[in-house]
Amino acid sequence: MMVKPAVRGEPLTVPGPVGALEALLEGPKDPSRAVAVVCHPHPLHQGSMHNKVVHSLSRAFAAAGARVMRFNFRGVGESEGRYDEARGETDDAVAVARWMREQHPECPLWLGGFSFGAQVALQAAGELDPALLVTVAPPVPRFIENPPRRPACPWLLVQGEADEVVDPDTVIQWARSDSPRPELVTLPDTSHFFHRRLGELQSRVTEFLEAHSDREAI
Repeated sequence: MMVKPAVRGEPLTVPGPVGALEALLEGPKDPSRAVAVVCHPHPLHQGSMHNKVVHSLSRAFAAAGARVMRFNFRGVGESEGRYDEARGETDDAVAVARWMREQHPECPLWLGGFSFGAQVALQAAGELDPALLVTVAPPVPRFIENPPRRPACPWLLVQGEADEVVDPDTVIQWARSDSPRPELVTLPDTSHFFHRRLGELQSRVTEFLEAHSDREAI
């Protein structure tokens, strides 16, 4: 399948495991630090690459010097296929990340995701071995039956303390229960969708990326 040429800030289509995936590239065309992939929340609950938290994560990655792709999972928007309970969506993320690596083989890979997308990013990390990982409000109860392998790379977990969808105490307990442990940031009075806190979320993520990408360069 032909890949549409990428234009900064404009959509493109990339090949996925079960068909074309709708995507959007942002950030510098010649990335100075990395390529990045950001995963969106649950497809069956109106999650898409246009989610405001996903957009904020993408802006944070771009601000840190990465070429960023956010994309729609199978069955969302113009992406082909059907919802597959995070299994197929993980395959989608792996395919997109490998495509990004092919475009810039000299660059390390950063992964990020919000809610369901955080679960997918964490599962994909086990196969992709990214240089940095960012998970926002991960749905930790989903990890009880099939716990994903924790990444060895620097890892940021951001959790709102007033999250009405994912229980904050469960997330915090899980984050501290095993190793490697993520760098945990909790934001008080912050809901699942980070209403009125998107700027702070973006700043915290950018600070993490800047700090750890600088260490990689030393």
